[in-house]
Amino acid sequence: MNPRLDTLQPYPFEKLRALLAQAGTLPKDLRPINLSIGEPKHAAPECIKTAMVGALAGLSVYPPTKGDPALRQAISEWIGRRYRMPAPNPETQVLPALGSREALFAFAQTVLDSSQDGIVVCPNPFYQIYEGAALLGGATPYYVNSDPKQNFRCDWSTVPADIWARTQLLFVCSPGNPAGNVMSLEDWKQLFELSDRHSFVIASDECYSEIYLDESNPPLGGMQACHLLGRQDFKNLVSFSSLSKRSNVPGMRSGFVAGDATLMAKFLLYRTYHGSALSPVVSAASIAAWNDEAHVIDNRSQYRAKFDAVLPILEPVLDVRRPDASFYLWAGTQGCDADFVRDLLTHTAVTVLPGSYVGRTVHGLNPGQNRIRIALVAPLADCVEAAYRIADFIRQKK
Repeated sequence: MNPRLDTLQPYPFEKLRALLAQAGTLPKDLRPINLSIGEPKHAAPECIKTAMVGALAGLSVYPPTKGDPALRQAISEWIGRRYRMPAPNPETQVLPALGSREALFAFAQTVLDSSQDGIVVCPNPFYQIYEGAALLGGATPYYVNSDPKQNFRCDWSTVPADIWARTQLLFVCSPGNPAGNVMSLEDWKQLFELSDRHSFVIASDECYSEIYLDESNPPLGGMQACHLLGRQDFKNLVSFSSLSKRSNVPGMRSGFVAGDATLMAKFLLYRTYHGSALSPVVSAASIAAWNDEAHVIDNRSQYRAKFDAVLPILEPVLDVRRPDASFYLWAGTQGCDADFVRDLLTHTAVTVLPGSYVGRTVHGLNPGQNRIRIALVAPLADCVEAAYRIADFIRQKK
């Protein structure tokens, strides 16, 4: 067996299941509400369903590894519209993927040179795929703690020069999971300068890019930052996006990778052997999704309504505030987050995620400790009901 498998840590939801097994008997008069996992629950758009049904003949065709040219074109044009920049070359700078999770993991295996004593830098807390991809690629993760005093941004200047010198890959996530913070152009400028100096690759996870609360201020993307800073070749940058959150189709497993053409050529070579091409059925549905913004605007409106309804209930009792983007609340608990989550379930039948489960203890602390992540993915009425239960639970504890 691959000995690197033994370096992997339990996934957050595996740890959550073990924790919740310790909970007492749930109240019989309360219906369970699960806000622990970031799985969209809004209805899938009709345009996607219609396109998928109309493309069922594609089940009889092997899909090309590079993806349907029409899908690559649709993705390229969407990037141009969304980020107000020239569309990237669909032949050399865009690849469809089976969602961002698969692509993030596979891309690390393409980039990392396991014969070297390599480093993968990533934010902390983080999406655990970053860590797993680094470990299985033969590299050592280096975690940069988020700072609540800076809206949970990572201060990249805290990374020692000798770490940057060994860095092969940097994972960034903007909008961030779990805090929903968005990287600024100055953040990107700093990272591009470091990448130029130390020749590492930047993997920009942007799967929450379309869940933002200010309709007039969409989050800045990595490729857009390149464009604004005159890096038209997207040197050493690859961005990852997905339809899962944007279009409420997590089961469709469809997204894209786009950026530096040199890196994309190597990634295509890897994928030729990896066997991760999109079905023609999914490709047709994806084209419909990327070409329609009406359902995305409605999606944001639904999340905005949840934040508007839930925050006034929770703000008086929790350290919590509206994020820049995403559908998460990253709330302080004034005590052990795991105990809070276990006891919350016992008394209210509401499930949230301990913040420490999505972080690591490094540099003297786990930045997720004494925090919980609340995913506002359930229907509005359920989110409001859960918020009232959480507020009552906290008041009764005092």
